[in-house]
Amino acid sequence: MIEDIVLANQQVHVTLRGNIYVEQASSIREQLLTYMEEGHKNFMINVAAVDYIDSSGLGVLVALHKRTQQVGGQLTIQGLRGVVKELFELTRLTKVFTIV
Repeated sequence: MIEDIVLANQQVHVTLRGNIYVEQASSIREQLLTYMEEGHKNFMINVAAVDYIDSSGLGVLVALHKRTQQVGGQLTIQGLRGVVKELFELTRLTKVFTIV
């Protein structure tokens, strides 16, 4: 779930926390699409406090990444660790996203 959203330096900084399953992924998608509709195109997603993310959560991040690229923006992932890092590596999403 989204813990915090901060607008800074023309970028939307999003902090996610806990386990991200279908229900949380849907909510995250809706909230972040609102920012895109308002014209924001650069996102920094901090997943350091995420304990687990399922395929629907990964799918939301991929979809948002594609949409930001279509409008000349970028979605960056920050704080990969543990099981979440392993899932990104296993699905080769480390090759898709900019990771810091």
